[in-house]
Amino acid sequence: MNAVTMAKADTAADRLQSLDWGRIGESLLDRGFATFPLLSADECAAARALYDHENGFRKHVIMARHAYGRGEYKYFSYPLPQMVDSLRHALYARLAPVANLWSNRLGKGLTFPAALSDFTAQCHADGQLRPTPLLLKYGPGDYNRLHQDLYGDRFFPFQVATLLNAPGRDFEGGEFVLVENRPRVQARPMVVPLKEGEAIVFAVNERPDMGSRGWRRASLRHGVSDILAGERHTMGIIFHDAR
Repeated sequence: MNAVTMAKADTAADRLQSLDWGRIGESLLDRGFATFPLLSADECAAARALYDHENGFRKHVIMARHAYGRGEYKYFSYPLPQMVDSLRHALYARLAPVANLWSNRLGKGLTFPAALSDFTAQCHADGQLRPTPLLLKYGPGDYNRLHQDLYGDRFFPFQVATLLNAPGRDFEGGEFVLVENRPRVQARPMVVPLKEGEAIVFAVNERPDMGSRGWRRASLRHGVSDILAGERHTMGIIFHDAR
């Protein structure tokens, strides 16, 4: 990897320091997701270009073969690309305190370590050895069914997806969709418009929701609506490894 790519990786991770993480935490608790600018146009282009490389990935999934929707994605192999690895560590460190707050409110009794390396060690001790960060690629007519990315018994409660193309220029349609289910309440759909380089952090499977008798669990699934035209790429950063 050349020096320019490494410099971009540092810039992307360092950029997280200027974000209002108090606001992000409040939005996560209130809605189960938050958005923030993350990558520059050049960084998005560099990330998109990785998809066409033969090396650096452990698995290529054609979604229609598994009834996941239409489109495709590739899981990165270890070692992760510099930019992905830097962002994964930096994002985890910012989100771990919120994860511990959620764990307490949901009565799970779990404590997430402050550093990703320690959490990864826990995953590996449980037999979850395969990296989960990925790149997704959609074309006209493609979509992603509502789902959750758990991969094993041990999982981090948040994941991050970054849009790598410009809506209206590179593609039409393809909105990010979240659906929330709460006890005795009809499902709530949430469509989240994203810009090129903008990231969304969202609950992997559930969030704490205040009810009349205290904190309760609201479950969430996510997906992508139909691509009407063009091509859409996403970089997904999931913090737990897979079995």
